[in-house]
Amino acid sequence: GGVGVATPPSPYAAVDARGSGVAFANLPGFTRSVYRGDHALITPESRVYTGLFGWTNCNAAWLITPAMAGTPQFSMYQALMRPGAQSGVPVAGAWRFVFVMDGEIQVTEEQQAGGAATSTTHTLGHGGYAYFPADHAHVITSVSGASVLVYEKSYVPPSGAVAAALGPNPPTPAMVVGHVDLQPNIETPGEVFGLKKLLPQSLEFDVNFHVMDFNPGEHLNVKEIHYNQHGLMLLEGKGIYRLNDQWYSVQAGDVIWMAPFVTQWYAALGHTRSRYIILKDTNRDPIQPYTPGTR
Repeated sequence: GGVGVATPPSPYAAVDARGSGVAFANLPGFTRSVYRGDHALITPESRVYTGLFGWTNCNAAWLITPAMAGTPQFSMYQALMRPGAQSGVPVAGAWRFVFVMDGEIQVTEEQQAGGAATSTTHTLGHGGYAYFPADHAHVITSVSGASVLVYEKSYVPPSGAVAAALGPNPPTPAMVVGHVDLQPNIETPGEVFGLKKLLPQSLEFDVNFHVMDFNPGEHLNVKEIHYNQHGLMLLEGKGIYRLNDQWYSVQAGDVIWMAPFVTQWYAALGHTRSRYIILKDTNRDPIQPYTPGTR
């Protein structure tokens, strides 16, 4: 089966233009990237692309990993898949989420039914996405080449009140395949931006991915401070992002890491829509140690 919307060329394709963006991107020694103890801005001109463990015909730039200050609990990378590329396997116990920025991929899930192996393949174009639960057998390929944004994180099982709410024999997350533009906007009282949630809002999931749209001049009403961590990529547009006491000019292709309790606020500028995708950990009690398998 295929999931996609017939559209013109990808609006996210410009994200891959590592040598473009600000007019003076090639000024010797210049970068807009900033790395601090509780947040980071990673801009296209400072990314380093290398081979990707277990993947073939693919280079990737690691954008966020647990090695960073603030100890992110996930990894985020951009994979540039050449024609014939194939994915590797996430570490044991980790889920994977892929979002297609440009090109086309095929995602195949492998299953056992009645003792026989079966497989289902979905074709995803730009704006398509897939979530693979921890240890869910799958492979990602691209016949013609693609750029994908990938998140991976060790799954944290429910416990405490969440486990009690799920009851005995709780469900586990299922594979999800979708397209951002087929998801409804969710009401956000007091705010003006458009919000789409890409995964089910059910307790077995320990994460969700939000896509947020701002027209020029729109901004977050709440100056947010919360326990959730974030990994964000601006997909379209430009604006101003406040992180603690720093104010950053940002544009499509920029990535932001936000540790818990960083002051955060965004305003969209320019003449076109801003859109970003952002990871938000959810459905797990923050009082418990953030170590996979201990909640």
